[in-house]
Amino acid sequence: MIPSGSVPVLDKGFVRLVEFMGGDGGVVDAARVSYGGVSKGEEADKKLIFYLLAHAHLTPFEHSVFKFHVNAPIFVARQWFRHRFAAYNEISYRYTQAKDEYYIPAAWRAQDRKNKQGSVEAPALDHAALTEKFSEQVRRASALYEEMLAAGVAREMARLILPVNLYTQFYWTVNARSLMNFVALRADAHAQWEIRQYARALADVFREKMPWTYAAFLRHAWKGENPELAAQAREVQEA
Repeated sequence: MIPSGSVPVLDKGFVRLVEFMGGDGGVVDAARVSYGGVSKGEEADKKLIFYLLAHAHLTPFEHSVFKFHVNAPIFVARQWFRHRFAAYNEISYRYTQAKDEYYIPAAWRAQDRKNKQGSVEAPALDHAALTEKFSEQVRRASALYEEMLAAGVAREMARLILPVNLYTQFYWTVNARSLMNFVALRADAHAQWEIRQYARALADVFREKMPWTYAAFLRHAWKGENPELAAQAREVQEA
């Protein structure tokens, strides 16, 4: 079940903001303390945030912090954890039994022949047949996991049979600077489709909680390919 207040992602995943500190005002305060200053009003503070990002003065953005609760397939989480400037705590299937919760893609993609680590849409594939075979394999793995537990095998060993499309949960505490880096890389068209959906969900939360910083990010830092963010960036440029 997806917790109240969460943003649904993929078929069973979600992103939920647990706590938030600082905001745009926290960035301004952190920047102005350098010379003993204080807020100079909304318009001046907004301009300061745009100035900071335009000139890569990034440490003030470390004083605004998000804590997220995330439910994502294991293969997505392993890409996510490459972003090291953050704090993580993940559910352990040594300590608790894994739920019967697996990511089943709505469609299958083909290997991109130009990009060795990328994929492309593949309408010619027999999606229904592939999904049925895949789902059956997942069911077999899940059934064997349950069988091993019932036979007395330790959770830390029985989990070896579980596939990487199993959902995992973790808490992620990240400052605005690192969040911008995550969105810049993972919302981009070159990132895997599944993690892009999480990056978009995070971007929506970021936009809601720090609208000035998000707008400045789109104007001065976003360089990627993403239709939705590109449209938002055009709005910022025209404002």
